[in-house]
Amino acid sequence: MEFTVGKAELVKELSLTQGVVERKTTIPILSNILCEAVAERLVLTATDLELSIQSSCEAKVKKEGGGTIPAKKLLDLVRLLPEGDIRFKLLENHWVQIISDRRTYKLVGLSKDNFPALPAFPPSLVRIPCKILADLIAKTSFAISSEESRYTLSGSLAILKPEGIVMVATDGHRLALVETDYKFEGLPGEVRTLVPKKALSEIMRLVNEADEDAQIEFGQDESHLFFRLGPRLLISRKLTGQFPNYEAVLPRDNNKVVVLDRNEFQDALRRVSQLADQRSHAVKLTLAREGIELSASSPDYGEAKEAIEREYKGDPISIGFNADYLLDFLATSAEGPISLELKDEQSAGQLRPEGDPSTRYRYVVMPMRI
Repeated sequence: MEFTVGKAELVKELSLTQGVVERKTTIPILSNILCEAVAERLVLTATDLELSIQSSCEAKVKKEGGGTIPAKKLLDLVRLLPEGDIRFKLLENHWVQIISDRRTYKLVGLSKDNFPALPAFPPSLVRIPCKILADLIAKTSFAISSEESRYTLSGSLAILKPEGIVMVATDGHRLALVETDYKFEGLPGEVRTLVPKKALSEIMRLVNEADEDAQIEFGQDESHLFFRLGPRLLISRKLTGQFPNYEAVLPRDNNKVVVLDRNEFQDALRRVSQLADQRSHAVKLTLAREGIELSASSPDYGEAKEAIEREYKGDPISIGFNADYLLDFLATSAEGPISLELKDEQSAGQLRPEGDPSTRYRYVVMPMRI
């Protein structure tokens, strides 16, 4: 293997692989990146066995071949090199020589034969606009459970339909649901799949690098999910198990409704939550004819109260919520009116942004005792 590649292109592609590379592993090869020089391109592959990424960039290939290099050390070194071309050459015992102008480095590699093989990309099911996919992930991924024991909640449920997409995530305390219309050509019926949280994060990294009108190809086999965007391919193991029946927990008769301005509500909540209990993050919302009052107290810091004047015609109600949960939702909502819908002090509340007609976004959050 011998090739020359531009620093800027190499740094860009290496940076995209870092989220997948296994840092602390008992399998040394997983800390390495596979570099393959093939037909005027450099192909880079990284995997942690659950998630794999493959990308490529243009290169002047003198001798085709491949080798593995410690991924983090390679990126750290290349970043420090001056702009310009960098030459790579595979030496004996899997060492790799790196030359930049009059600078020479040698990194200890491992045999590429020990690097795990990636599954082949199956026939593509659909092409999803990157802009739509990024919006769906941003509006739901924060509600994914971080508890490893709750395996089926450690990802988002994606439902592809011929006429649109639904994405749902929950951690048992809150649920984020977003639907958007989009006509998929050639999708015969509904496709449901669980996408792991880490895969969603890496998809966002790919999408953020893409053009505004780019589309991502999606495919799946029995055990893997495939996302291809130009020369970049992300492969994730499927989450197995049954996602909860989310439709059963959606509120149906929350008739105590107040409409708030998203920015005003968010700012007030941020201020009041500064004096909330540091463990529970509990904030009390009190709805009355004059509007809504936000309050919080902590034996360590003090207490806070803020009132927002709004028209409210329902019966008075006081209910407690985790302020962080509400702020997570508000951070991803469109600017404009937010509908807060309640039933009673013990039932889940629902929030819906009314300023974005292109998506139907619902956020259900369980109350807290105060």
